[in-house]
Amino acid sequence: MKKDNIVEDYHGTKVNDPYRWLENPTSAETLEWSNWMGEKCDTYFSEATTRDEDRKRLEELWNYPKYFVPKKIKGELYYQKNDGLQNQAVLFRKDADKEVVVLDPNKLSDDGTVAMTNYAFSKDGKYLAYATSTHGSDWQEIRILDLKNGADLEDHIQHVKFTSITWAPDSTGFFYSRFPEPGSVDPEDESNFNKVFFHQIGDKQVDDQLIHEQPEDKELMFSSFISDDDKYLCLYVFLGTATENRFYLRPIDSNEPFTRLLDKGDAEYQYVTNSNSTFYFKTDLHAPNGKIVSIDINNFQDTNWTDIIPEQPDVIDHVVALNKKLVVAFLQDAHHQLKVFNLDGTFSHDIELPILGSFTDMTRSKEDNELYFGITSFLSPTVVYNYNMDSQELSLFAQSDLPIELDAFETNQVFYTSKDGTKVPMFLTHRKGLELNGENPVILYGYGGFNINMTPSFNPAILRWLEKGGIYAVANLRGGTEYGEEWHRSGMLEKKQNVFDDFIAAGEHLIENNYTRKEKLSIMGGSNGGLLVAACMIQRPDLFGAVICRVPVIDMLRYHKFTIGRYWIPEYGSADNPEQFPYLYAYSPLHNIQEGVKYPPVLIATAESDDRVVPAHAKKFAATLMEKADKESTIILRLEAKAGHGLGKPTSKLIEEWVDFYAFLDKEMN
Repeated sequence: MKKDNIVEDYHGTKVNDPYRWLENPTSAETLEWSNWMGEKCDTYFSEATTRDEDRKRLEELWNYPKYFVPKKIKGELYYQKNDGLQNQAVLFRKDADKEVVVLDPNKLSDDGTVAMTNYAFSKDGKYLAYATSTHGSDWQEIRILDLKNGADLEDHIQHVKFTSITWAPDSTGFFYSRFPEPGSVDPEDESNFNKVFFHQIGDKQVDDQLIHEQPEDKELMFSSFISDDDKYLCLYVFLGTATENRFYLRPIDSNEPFTRLLDKGDAEYQYVTNSNSTFYFKTDLHAPNGKIVSIDINNFQDTNWTDIIPEQPDVIDHVVALNKKLVVAFLQDAHHQLKVFNLDGTFSHDIELPILGSFTDMTRSKEDNELYFGITSFLSPTVVYNYNMDSQELSLFAQSDLPIELDAFETNQVFYTSKDGTKVPMFLTHRKGLELNGENPVILYGYGGFNINMTPSFNPAILRWLEKGGIYAVANLRGGTEYGEEWHRSGMLEKKQNVFDDFIAAGEHLIENNYTRKEKLSIMGGSNGGLLVAACMIQRPDLFGAVICRVPVIDMLRYHKFTIGRYWIPEYGSADNPEQFPYLYAYSPLHNIQEGVKYPPVLIATAESDDRVVPAHAKKFAATLMEKADKESTIILRLEAKAGHGLGKPTSKLIEEWVDFYAFLDKEMN
């Protein structure tokens, strides 16, 4: 295998990068190598004996109706639903007892690889602006659907990613953010210079009105919305994936510059609602578990802020305002509770949830004074409820009938101790009456980063694992926000090793308590979770029986040089910084592979169209493992076509992916 003679000097440390040539996805050498690895992968899976049986059963388990939380627009109820094996969910309107198809993304491509990733209704209920992604790309396009005749208008917005769609109060058009047109700036700036525009219905994109830009701060990104009273255009301002954000606003009918209300980037600020000039925010400023404050925008110095709901023992995860009430979702040991407060912060009442789990989304109808929200758990797909604030009554809106009896399984929460003495929660789902004999196969899943919670959620693929007698374990590692911003900060930057220690300790706990043994303990993670399992595999090759490493971040010295990698610098740090380089180098999976070590069998799964975590990470990892690891080590690279980081992945591809995952686990763990 070709090796480049590339040595880079990082602040006095010489680092070899022999497989940098794999960073060029279109070179003849990379294509030849990728095809060779693809043939090895095909040969490996052709020898698996369980694939047909798993595929048949996964299709059965996936074949149930999946409901999404509805939105009420001008008295009309709209919601997404997937009948079962449809590649993409369909948008419906409820018309008495009938369902009327509004938009079916399955008709946008023959293979289901064009997905609707965002949508927003105009204020008058006449139009739907919707964004689509092709092959899982982060780049999206926006079109407008006339809801009366079901036809698309000629309007077509391009070069957008991570944008909101914010209709003006008069429904003449919408605000959105976009990046420079490819080729108009240097390649490294194609995800910089984000700008906010207003698109008026019927106009060409080239004629869209520029609303806001900050070229002096080219790395900032903007997300627009309209205040609850339709009087202000507001902007969230982000630097990469940093939790801290800024907040700007101006009157909706003004062309004056935005008032930079909160411009220090010192905390998270989420708009909740406003009453004239009094704005309510959820923030973690001096309150790691979050609090609700009110700010008079005409007198917005922080000495004049008022605490409405002070910091609580449980984390404030989400807040919705509805007619002078605040509905607050609290996180308690990684599951949700809903409480209602008055706008002055006094407690009103609890909303008792029928199951112990996570809420998936929440929408409101001011006219009817009601909420719609979804609740899910490891053993329950999303159940959608309606809650009337006047009567305080909870009613069922939509629930799935599953092709399996789930009473045979259970979820328990345990707590274990990490390396530094920190108590970490973990959910275990398995058959009832599980025997602790050390023989149970386990998938241990984790993420641990970017302020993302691993609360209970449903995946039909996991039901197959449970049927096989497996345990599905989800560890709530530091780096998430299960216990607030302090929990997040204790797993980022120079403290990232805490996340790996938490995950390793989870595996040790499962073995020490006779749930399983090393040979039957597999670990799985994707993206930042792919980094997690790769780092843990490299640090503790003796602990795991198999590793599934999905769309992973692997090269911690160069990750920020690809596509949107620089957005993650606030979370990881940068090797260009002499103070941050040492800890990145110390755990970077690519740079810590040891000669001659027998690593556990690893399936590295990536996708050709992944423009978030580029496939070069996975390719360089596979190549380096094949060079250095003991020759008995099993290293499989699964490179998927017409797929990206996971955004909008069609059902058919999800099933095939899990067929291969289970074939790998069955083969490597007997």
